[in-house]
Amino acid sequence: MSKIVVITGASSGFGALTARALADAGNTVYAGMRHTDTRNAPQVEAAEAYAQEHGVELRAVELDVNSQQSVDAAVDRVLAEQGRIDVLIHNAGHMVTGPAEAFTPEQLAALYDVNVLSTQRVNRAALPHLRAAGKGLVIWVSSTSVKGGTPPYLAPYFAAKAAMDSLAVSYAAELARWGVETSIVVPGSFTSGTNHFAHSGHPEDEKTVAEYETRYAGLIEQVSEKLAALAPEGADASLVSDEIARIVGLPDGERPYRVHIDPANDGSEEVSDVADRIRREFLTRVELADLLTVGK
Repeated sequence: MSKIVVITGASSGFGALTARALADAGNTVYAGMRHTDTRNAPQVEAAEAYAQEHGVELRAVELDVNSQQSVDAAVDRVLAEQGRIDVLIHNAGHMVTGPAEAFTPEQLAALYDVNVLSTQRVNRAALPHLRAAGKGLVIWVSSTSVKGGTPPYLAPYFAAKAAMDSLAVSYAAELARWGVETSIVVPGSFTSGTNHFAHSGHPEDEKTVAEYETRYAGLIEQVSEKLAALAPEGADASLVSDEIARIVGLPDGERPYRVHIDPANDGSEEVSDVADRIRREFLTRVELADLLTVGK
């Protein structure tokens, strides 16, 4: 059955690829992005052209995850046009690179806003409708950095993704009795098909950056090159969008709780397996095992 899908951060990268993959699978997809009349106008046109060329339901929608007003308006539009939301995908995010000490607290707060608080804005707007329907799916696009290898100079981004992943874990249990499923999708370090590194932010404290350069010169370039070298041939970002489309297409109640798409194999899956097992065992010990699966 065709799903009504809302995805955040769909102007490029994983988001744009996922929106197209889901539309190709027969779903009606609302690709959320900000600045649809200005900076992202070409992305809006590209989505419209794709929809016409392939005969699919792919629609760009103004959705700035940093604005509750924008989020509410986007959700209201989807409900007005479709009457429901079946799938919510938290994909919006931003990366920064550089020595952690050189970022101001305000920069970390802004990054947390994009990567973490944004999901709360979207949830508060959309989840009441999924809960009222007694079914639905929330997909969180996490990162292997949450539990896997964590090279330096990416600390603020890693910390934000870890916070988002923790929210996803708690939400999974709190939505289970409402019949709303959770899937946490964990991409690895894809260096092609996304703009994470190319569009990453940088520290404002240039003096501290210069001091670190005396001992860590060229480190982020080294990290980027080594991550690219670890990826096997053909490890494109479309692996992530294809997996998300597969999950959405599964029958209700049969979606995986967590999946990894990690060509570099940084160890995240192994650590997550242990953490998720401990979660299952603990909820069972405190007699909350029903929260491990969606209620019927």
